[in-house]
Amino acid sequence: MSVPEPRIAAFDGPSVCLFCGSSDAADPKYTAAAAAFGQAAARAGWRLVYGGGGVGLMGASARAAHAAGGRVLGVMPAFLRSRERLFDEVETLVVTSMHERKQIMYDQSDAFVVAPGGIGTLEEVVELLSWKRLDLHGKPVIFLNIDGFWDPFFALMRHSVATGFTPSSFLEAWTVADTVEDVMAQMIPPASAMPARAPLKHDQR
Repeated sequence: MSVPEPRIAAFDGPSVCLFCGSSDAADPKYTAAAAAFGQAAARAGWRLVYGGGGVGLMGASARAAHAAGGRVLGVMPAFLRSRERLFDEVETLVVTSMHERKQIMYDQSDAFVVAPGGIGTLEEVVELLSWKRLDLHGKPVIFLNIDGFWDPFFALMRHSVATGFTPSSFLEAWTVADTVEDVMAQMIPPASAMPARAPLKHDQR
């Protein structure tokens, strides 16, 4: 069963979930790319769904989307409020666990963009791709591969295929974009091409 969502304001347009880092120590080029994506998504009519933080790439993307007049939905576990500094100028849910956070972010999104990040971002996208490997969803997953940031991950996935642990078809579970413009090109048109949001198959009654 999907996580109840009575507290979320209705939104009829398409929504994109951004997974990205929350570190202020990251190279400024990654933060600038996250901000550019937030702005571009808002201008194209997409609601930005993200982890709710006000720091690092997360904060930059949410602030840019909000400043551009876009809708933003943040989802933050209560125990991370002090560490990731809740950005409360936009609609934000405070939930009880990481699992609840990821479930709501999934259920509220039509597509996923993965920007540079650390172990938390990696954990989120690996679970998302694992669900796709199990045919639990078919939503687009796009890596924003600034300066080849994600190339080592792609190499690991190819190694998993080469050693027989993963079918070669899995390498089609995501697409790669080198720039924000490339990401947006893969997300157009924002309304007619996107399937209706739905919970994971294993959560349906």
